[in-house]
Amino acid sequence: MDLSTHELKQISKTDIGGGIIMKNMIKQVFHSSKFVIGFVIFIVLLCTIIFYPLLVTDDPLSMVGGLFYKPGTYVSVKDVAQTDQYTLKINTSSVKLQSISKADKESMASWLIKFGNVKKSEIDTNNIQSLVNLWLKNYNSSADQTGLLSAEKKQYVRLNDKINKLASNEDIYIAAKDKDGVLKSNAPIDSRSFVNTKDVLNKRTFILGTDNFGRDVLTELAAAMGTSLKIGLVAGIIATMLGLLLGLLAGYVGGTLDDFIMFITNIFTVIPSFILLVLISFSVGESARGVMLTASIIGITSWPWTTRSVRSQVISLRNRDHVNLSKLSGHSLPKIILTDILPYIASYVVMAFILQISSGILAEAQLSMLGLGPATTKVSTLGLMMNWAIANTAPLSGSWWAFLPVILAITLISFSLNLMNTGLDQVFNPQLRD
Repeated sequence: MDLSTHELKQISKTDIGGGIIMKNMIKQVFHSSKFVIGFVIFIVLLCTIIFYPLLVTDDPLSMVGGLFYKPGTYVSVKDVAQTDQYTLKINTSSVKLQSISKADKESMASWLIKFGNVKKSEIDTNNIQSLVNLWLKNYNSSADQTGLLSAEKKQYVRLNDKINKLASNEDIYIAAKDKDGVLKSNAPIDSRSFVNTKDVLNKRTFILGTDNFGRDVLTELAAAMGTSLKIGLVAGIIATMLGLLLGLLAGYVGGTLDDFIMFITNIFTVIPSFILLVLISFSVGESARGVMLTASIIGITSWPWTTRSVRSQVISLRNRDHVNLSKLSGHSLPKIILTDILPYIASYVVMAFILQISSGILAEAQLSMLGLGPATTKVSTLGLMMNWAIANTAPLSGSWWAFLPVILAITLISFSLNLMNTGLDQVFNPQLRD
């Protein structure tokens, strides 16, 4: 194929113009609202991963609490007893009764009507003091409770214990040993006595409570997000590089090599990638499954769709004028691919890489939920946290802080990455460009 000097100049101008257009598209990326929103969310999560361990230097896997402790601040009882007390004019009994939930009130009313011989007109669930008085007067665990399941009877017994504890006005004494080693107590503690928490030296705040191992969920979550993101990055790099390499070779070289690569790709495409991922993870064995090996397994099972997409892009580019000019100039295959083809599909590769990171994080979470994730006690991942929470019946016990923040973290990471990908697609795809 012979090209005239005029045609060569036109091709050169086209390449320069294409470079300018690409630069303008890159500038337009941050004009996409979807990309900006996704980018901001991702940066916030990334800053949390980086800076939280600098502010809270505790080991994220240290077992400082107990099984599913509720979110809140925990203070030393001994320190409270030794701290200066202040009297506040507050009706503490009424406040304690107000903590009874609406569901418990309805359960109390239901039992009193069915088994306590109390008329419905006598019950006012809005007057908690009156309701508690009726309950204390009429509830009897030995009463005939025909129609209730054994679990429901036990639930009413626990509710009765809770109400008795809240309604109790028994005096509480603090005793200390005198010089002779004999326990002596002062006057009972006034129900209106308070201490200033700033005066209590030993205290610990668990913003998201503790998990089944007694570990601070927030500290563990920040570390788990970092580990899961690392798995996603490694898996994304492996999958994107494999898919890019095979797609470039298949699309540009063609012929027998193209047929062979597509044959292998089609085999991997027919077999569901997650099934393949599960089989490989299981065959590796629990003792060998570390964080990096899990990421590698995810990566080597996620390349087929990238290969097919890159191949189709390269096929549309390999007969362009600038590529033919490079062929006539005697450029080598690697140089033609790197300088004349790869820059034109770079935006697509970036978008594929972002999706591969998101897919890698989700794949690790799925594997860990099945017990096939990283087998390690040194680090935690989002998937492992979910596995531990489900295995220890956190949803059934109402310990939402052990699993909901994890679900939210996975959702935000995936959402931000996919939103960034959509924004890039709007900029680089002429059919979607505003």
